[in-house]
Amino acid sequence: MNPDWLYGLGGGLMIGLAAALLLLLNGRIAGISGIFGAMVAGRPDGDAFERLAFLAALIGVPALYVFAGGAPAANAPASAPLLVAAGLLVGMGTRMGGGCTSGHGVCGMSRFSPRSIVAAVTFMLVGAVVATLGRHVIGGL
Repeated sequence: MNPDWLYGLGGGLMIGLAAALLLLLNGRIAGISGIFGAMVAGRPDGDAFERLAFLAALIGVPALYVFAGGAPAANAPASAPLLVAAGLLVGMGTRMGGGCTSGHGVCGMSRFSPRSIVAAVTFMLVGAVVATLGRHVIGGL
């Protein structure tokens, strides 16, 4: 049995639970780009310890999983420079879009925010266009 779908299900459940708990217990939206951006900028709004703990858990829990039993096989079919460029473009997009997929897609859409619904639909459409162009027009980026 190939449990790949279980990793996605488990990860999705954990993201949803973390977002729900942050909203229910602290009244805050779990937009990772916003939490990270506030931490880097040193903005006084909110608790710096809370932001640091959230980001540490975001990195630490997968690290503990790998340490405890290993990670599922992963394959990045692109070069390191292309992955860095893609990451920078995603970062720029989150700034332009006023949030990331966790903020808009998980938290905003669950609150029926029209702005978040438009943002998430835009993320998906642009992703589909770029993937199609990269694979079928440009030739396997």
